[in-house]
Amino acid sequence: MKQYLIAPSILSADFARLGEDTARVLAAGADVVHFDVMDNHYVPNLTIGPMVLKSLRDYGITAPN
Repeated sequence: MKQYLIAPSILSADFARLGEDTARVLAAGADVVHFDVMDNHYVPNLTIGPMVLKSLRDYGITAPN
């Protein structure tokens, strides 16, 4: 049987409370959080970038090993 992961997207979070929202979905049982990094260069959209991801470390949120 296949094993599935629950991976909600960060794009649906409240960006004013990004760290709290991310911590909340992980505490609720999400396996990982999906980050769509769009730079307005390769795709026509602009979302979060490396600085935002780095700031999430203040909430104990890190990339899986």
